[in-house]
Amino acid sequence: MQTAIHPKFFSAKVICSCGNTFNTQSTKSEIHVEVCSKCHPFYTGEHRFLDTKGRVESFQKKQEKAKQYKTIAKNKTKVHKEEKNVKSLKELLGES
Repeated sequence: MQTAIHPKFFSAKVICSCGNTFNTQSTKSEIHVEVCSKCHPFYTGEHRFLDTKGRVESFQKKQEKAKQYKTIAKNKTKVHKEEKNVKSLKELLGES
């Protein structure tokens, strides 16, 4: 068996973006997190968006564009169906 292959454990200080800190053990001495049990909606009972970099707004924009695209595509298919006048083989041969 190899010796000294396991990493060293430290008493780590975890720092949340809300300002909450707590101690645990880890291979790193300091850990930075975005959400902890003090500010996570599941634990606090609050319903709020944890939006980073405008992800919610960009998703809503995509949904809005998709709705517009569907209505435009629907209107185009109606026009194409009305314009489409398919001739049978007899009609094509009779023309020439």
